[in-house]
Amino acid sequence: MKKVGIIAKKNKTEAIEASHNLINWLKSRGVEVIVDNELKKEIGEFISETDVSQAELLVVLGGDGTLLSAARLIGNSDVPILGVNLGGLGFLTAFSLNELYPVIEKILSEDYETEKRMMLTTTIIRRNEVIAKYSVLNDVVINKAAIARIIDLETSIDEYYLTSFKADGLIISTPTGSTAYSMAAGGPIVFPSLHTIILTPICPHTLTNRPILVPDSVKIRVILRSKNEDVFLTFDGQVGQSLRVNDVVEIKRSERAVRLIKSPFKDYFEVLRTKLRWGER
Repeated sequence: MKKVGIIAKKNKTEAIEASHNLINWLKSRGVEVIVDNELKKEIGEFISETDVSQAELLVVLGGDGTLLSAARLIGNSDVPILGVNLGGLGFLTAFSLNELYPVIEKILSEDYETEKRMMLTTTIIRRNEVIAKYSVLNDVVINKAAIARIIDLETSIDEYYLTSFKADGLIISTPTGSTAYSMAAGGPIVFPSLHTIILTPICPHTLTNRPILVPDSVKIRVILRSKNEDVFLTFDGQVGQSLRVNDVVEIKRSERAVRLIKSPFKDYFEVLRTKLRWGER
């Protein structure tokens, strides 16, 4: 492996310092380093290339939000991502800073495994015209403003009508995103490799509206039926789009997937136990 990209959380001293150290360590081993424009400004070093999608490995220093941004930044590139957690819960950034150098040693020796994480593609249709498309790793969320009334979301799975959720909103998530907003809203934890999409209503008016899992082969279609001007669609909690009455949101599995470096030190269930503090008293 000859070329490694680095993305670090903005304005976080620990992330910038860790980037400096990693750059020097990689250069001492003859590895070319690529950073994005934001990090290039912070570190003040001469690095010629800033297109991290051209790297053979992408190291993300920060939290899950930083990794989600990185996944969006690399577009359709198949570059594997190594996520290092520098605070916060961090399900995607599964490695600690202490584990960073041992695992990179393994990667440079071609001794590593990756796991593919499915993504979702979202299409927004207004008056029969596509107005926007987005891809997400975690979730697509339709929700209302804080003081707005509940919203009416007519939901279908393929050609089959499911229900009209009358709720504060609806979360459509991947298995990877099941430990994010969906979990906080009462959704299930889903093993990352399962081929499914999770629909989790947010504070539904009807208490029998429960989270539901559907196959990842289906197309989910949601129509906003409320005449409410304060409804928003958010993608991985970072990018937003306002919705109008009768807008159609179509969600399906993306052809693209994200490759994450698999930890040689702990399995998924150990990550769950540690992050969620299961078994503690």
